[in-house]
Amino acid sequence: MLGIGAFKQRMPRPQDALPGRREPLPLGNRHFVHGRPLRDAFAGLAQVQFGMGCFWGAERLFWTLPGVYTTAVGYAGGYTPNATYREVCSGLTGHAEVVLVVYDPAQVGFDTLLRAFWEGHDPTQGMRQGNDVGTQYRSVIHCSTEAQYEAALASREAYQSRLTAAGYGPITTEIVFPAPPFYYAEEEHQQYLAKHPQGYCGLGGTGVGCPVGTGA
Repeated sequence: MLGIGAFKQRMPRPQDALPGRREPLPLGNRHFVHGRPLRDAFAGLAQVQFGMGCFWGAERLFWTLPGVYTTAVGYAGGYTPNATYREVCSGLTGHAEVVLVVYDPAQVGFDTLLRAFWEGHDPTQGMRQGNDVGTQYRSVIHCSTEAQYEAALASREAYQSRLTAAGYGPITTEIVFPAPPFYYAEEEHQQYLAKHPQGYCGLGGTGVGCPVGTGA
């Protein structure tokens, strides 16, 4: 028998998803930590979207990495355009909470980002991450280039070997190319843990190291 709220662990059908809206949610264009833009063409830089549970802690993980130009949190992978946080939490948008990571490939390799992603959460939990339960907390990598996609697939295979040896089950991470539309979350969620240093951070890895980019 399914428990209360179990429907949030199933992707909604497109015809059942909330309609959303045409206009993006109101948002400033300044990163709270370093002042760089959240929205831009980002010419000469690369982009990827990572979903690894609650996006508050995930964003902080990436903005601290050298070579990452900027980050923003938002919703992607579902059906509802320009969804609100409350709508995403309803389980009726199909979106995951994701972090848009904009980085300079000359300063940080994609393998470094992948290692931070894999080691920063438990990618075997399906539609949840720790105590956060629902489709919005699923593990995802949304790639903007085919090279990213191939690297992400290879990294998943390599990490699966380590996880299996440690007693973990199959990785459930969705790896997608091309990346679906990214809808920016509300201003209050951007760089949340810089604004609220004692705020909730749900990140919790497996303790199993990822061999990607380490030469191991």
